[in-house]
Amino acid sequence: MKVSPLRQRMLDAMQMRGYSPRTHDSYVQAVLDLSHYYHRSPDKISADEVQQWLLWLLKERQVLSSTCHLYFNGVRFLFVTVLEDADFMAYRFALPKRQQRLPDLLSRAEVSQLVAAPDNPTHRLLLLSCYACGLRVSELVNIRVQDIDGNRRILHVVQGKGQKDRYVPVPDTLLAQWRAYWQRCHPKQWLFPGKYHGYQQSMATAQKIYLRAKRQVGIRKAGGIHSLRHAFATHSLQAGMPIHQLQQVLGHEHVSTTMRYAHWLPETQQGGQAIDLLAGLDAAAVCYA
Repeated sequence: MKVSPLRQRMLDAMQMRGYSPRTHDSYVQAVLDLSHYYHRSPDKISADEVQQWLLWLLKERQVLSSTCHLYFNGVRFLFVTVLEDADFMAYRFALPKRQQRLPDLLSRAEVSQLVAAPDNPTHRLLLLSCYACGLRVSELVNIRVQDIDGNRRILHVVQGKGQKDRYVPVPDTLLAQWRAYWQRCHPKQWLFPGKYHGYQQSMATAQKIYLRAKRQVGIRKAGGIHSLRHAFATHSLQAGMPIHQLQQVLGHEHVSTTMRYAHWLPETQQGGQAIDLLAGLDAAAVCYA
């Protein structure tokens, strides 16, 4: 498909800044929606017209405030970074206040039930790995065997969110499970191989595994597999992990993002050691022995 010069400039600018493919798609879609609304090229649309479009999104399409902010970020990237539009930069946009909702946090008992639910031991290990290391689903399915340093007990998360690498401590309990799994299944490249040779497990499949497990055990709390990352963060704080250490493990750029987890808890302890959340968890023994 032929790409317009303006869209190509936008794509090139995002690639130069290391934006993820998902960000590419969402930003381009936002600009396309704006252009289709006015039936004009976006560089012919004024800042005031962008404001009216945002209002239409909220009133007529009834998008969430978070979606409205996402659309605005995509359009702002075009006008500010690509077009360097002075009028747009000077315009004082009115945006809806972001909704602050507390997630439905999983208890340790619920995590144990979820991990034990799948019949397939590899699916159990996938859920256990997500929780024990606090991984995003994209990071979970992209674990390569070579990323695991068993001697130092760390996992190299390659090109996580924001195209950033980081190291995550691996609990002894999980490391023992990974070793037993490798001895039995001998994964070559990807820790969790997909259906097709040479490919990793898809994020959609990992999500389905989690949602199926949740239905099996009757957990009605909202949220997908990312809930295991939330559970890791809150349980780690409860166990005494310092907030700045948790920030590094989770890969947050700003500590204010990590502080949300502290605000969800009535109280936290202070400590300085890596936390093995699997120690004493019933589900830790149900993957590979």
